[in-house]
Amino acid sequence: MTTALITGSTAGIGAAFARRLAADGHDLVLVARDTKRLTEQATELHDKHGIEAEVLSADLATDEGVEKVAARLEDRRNPVDLLVNNAGFGNKGRYLDVPMADELRMLKVHIEAVLRLTSAATAAMRERGRGGVVNVASVAAFVPRGTYGASKAWVVQFTQGAARDLAGTGVRLMALCPGFVRTEFHERAGMGTDNIPNWMWLDADKLVATALADLARGRTLSVPDPRYKALMGLVKLTPRGLLGGVTSRTGRKYGPR
Repeated sequence: MTTALITGSTAGIGAAFARRLAADGHDLVLVARDTKRLTEQATELHDKHGIEAEVLSADLATDEGVEKVAARLEDRRNPVDLLVNNAGFGNKGRYLDVPMADELRMLKVHIEAVLRLTSAATAAMRERGRGGVVNVASVAAFVPRGTYGASKAWVVQFTQGAARDLAGTGVRLMALCPGFVRTEFHERAGMGTDNIPNWMWLDADKLVATALADLARGRTLSVPDPRYKALMGLVKLTPRGLLGGVTSRTGRKYGPR
């Protein structure tokens, strides 16, 4: 039986990963800030699937929180075989409307925490000759859409670069790039979603199933839906200058407000 560590495990994509991996018989290390919700989640998954679910309360916007999770990933006596870096959030507002402290907190969680936790996990995995990391990014990584998109673009580039460097070691890395998923993400950021068309929404459980299949195939990038794959194909063909204007107008029309 293997163990998976999931950050941001109590809601949305993280919770979907926890459900699927528990159903497949994996023990879990569940990471989030809310100890009460973590405990409830761990109890539910243990009772339903008979797996062991460890609770690790940590705020990845702090050095203490990142160090706590990194130490668990570095524990050779209780190895983690799969890391899912899912923790993240959005800020409401355009550039210069968002307080600098909030922007820096986003970079701490989306970039520094991902770098440090991926490094801690893969160092231990390389020694064992096996393991996997899924870094949750976004299709926003491929369009010019402010700090959030820039941070997710970093996740994609870092993950694919690290995957190349670790090729042949038995350690797999993959960046997962979903579109809109019905989670608590937008609510927590104070963003309305009524203006987003129904066809743009993805199901978290189906997304996770596709992501795990892509990881098993050895892919380093997963865009888990034909609709978004088609959109990303159009993005690649659109001149960068024109794309900036289109995504800005589309964001105002269809994006969270």
